[in-house]
Amino acid sequence: MPITLYSVSDGPPSLAVRQLLKALNLDYTLVNVDFGIGEHMTDEFAEKNPQKEIPVLDDDGFLLGESNAILQYLAEKYGKNDELYPKDVQKRAIVNHRLCFNLSTYYRYISEYVMAPIFFAYERTPLGLKKTHIALDNFNTYLKRLGTKYAAGDNITIADFQLVTATMCLEAIDFDFSKYSLVDKWYKTYKKEYPELWAIVEGGMAEISAFEKNPPDLSHMTHPIHPIRKNK
Repeated sequence: MPITLYSVSDGPPSLAVRQLLKALNLDYTLVNVDFGIGEHMTDEFAEKNPQKEIPVLDDDGFLLGESNAILQYLAEKYGKNDELYPKDVQKRAIVNHRLCFNLSTYYRYISEYVMAPIFFAYERTPLGLKKTHIALDNFNTYLKRLGTKYAAGDNITIADFQLVTATMCLEAIDFDFSKYSLVDKWYKTYKKEYPELWAIVEGGMAEISAFEKNPPDLSHMTHPIHPIRKNK
C-alpha cells in the first residue's frame, strides 16, 4: 500500500518519522513541503492537516498528523517485532513518557531557544537558555535513573528518534551540552551505532546551521501565531 510523508527537510519531527521509515525499511514517497513560501499554510494543505503543521502521513488514504502519533502508528502496523515500540506495558509506558517529555519539555524548550529565533521574530533570552538547561538536566537524570544505553531501554525505540532530532538542533548552533555527560554519551552512541539513520538527521542539521548564519526571509508570510521578522 502506498505511503506518502509530507515533510519539511530540516524539521525535527519530520526527521524523526523519516528515521523510523528507514529503520522499518518501508518504501514511501517523500513530499517536501516548502515552509519558506508557506505551503503548509494553504487551504489545500489544511485538507490534509487542519492544524497546518508538518509532518503528515498518508497511508493509502489514512491521514495522520502529529509526529508522535505517526511514529506509534507506523511501529505498530509495520514493525517486524516490538523492539522499536515494546508491547510490554511498563516498557511501552517508558517509551510513551519519553515521547511526551520530548513534546512537553525537551524539544519544546530547545525549539523555543534554537529554532524560533532563526525563523521568526524571537530573541534568545536568559530565560530561554535556562529552560534549555532544565530540559537537558531532566533528560540526563532520566538516563541516569534508567541506566540503559538508549532513552527508554538498551536498544533504540521510537523515542530516540524524537530526542535525537531535538538534540541535533543544539549541535546545529554549536551549543555545548557536554556537561550533561549521559546525554552526550547517548547522542554520540546513536550517531556511531546508527550512521544510516543519523545521515537523515545530519542533512537537516546542515540546513539549520546554514539558517543560523543566514536566517531565511519569511517577511512575505502571515502566520497566525508567530511574529514575522520584518527585514530592513
